[in-house]
This record gives sequence, C-alpha cells and structure tokens, in this order.
Amino acid sequence: MDKKKMLIVEDDGLILDTLAHRFREEGFYVTAVSDGDMAQKNIAEDCPDIILLDILIPKVDGMKVLTDLRENENGKNVPVIILTNLPDSSKVAEAVSHGVYDYLVKADWKLDNLVKKVKGYFPQA
Repeated sequence: MDKKKMLIVEDDGLILDTLAHRFREEGFYVTAVSDGDMAQKNIAEDCPDIILLDILIPKVDGMKVLTDLRENENGKNVPVIILTNLPDSSKVAEAVSHGVYDYLVKADWKLDNLVKKVKGYFPQA
C-alpha cells in the first residue's frame, strides 16, 4: 500500500507535534504546518490525501483554506477533518457546506479515536 499523504494545519505547536508524530507512527507521510499560507502552498504543490485543519490559524484562516481547496479540481474530494476550539454552530454549518468529513472540538476528542476515524477513510491502510 502506498503511504497516504496527510497535511496537518495547526498553530498550537504541542498539538501539531503530537498529531504529526502519531500519524507518522501509523504509516502516514505527514506534512505539518502552522499557518494557512503554508497549508495553501502545500496543497498547491502536492495535494494531500487527507487534511486535519484548524480554523483559527495565522495568515490565512482555515475556512479560506477549505474554500480554496474545494474550488481546486484536485481538492474537491480530499477528506478534511476540522479540529478547532470553536464549538460555533455557524462555523460547523459553513464547514459542512464545504464538504468537511468531520468537525471535532479539540477538548472533546481523544487521539486514538481520531486515528481510528482517519484510518476509516482508507480501508487498506
């Protein structure tokens, strides 16, 4: 099986490092970035197979990254899981309208459950 490419976009360094380390252990090829500008550059250069995306990130906000991704032919069907501290129903609705696969409030999820959820998108992984 080919290694799946994962882009993690998170401005909290501890969370970013923890996620990147765990998903590398799980066999993913991980690119970890801390702002929306770097996320957009990564997507343009080498569209990932899945994206974990924070909404409140520097330079380009996560919702803009998501809308731009969906406007790109290569990004229309990339699974995106929103990771955020915003339990804001209008943001949830906006994210869902752009085809996110899941919306997780950081305080409410466990790493093992996130890994299981991500692996569920790739049955052969």
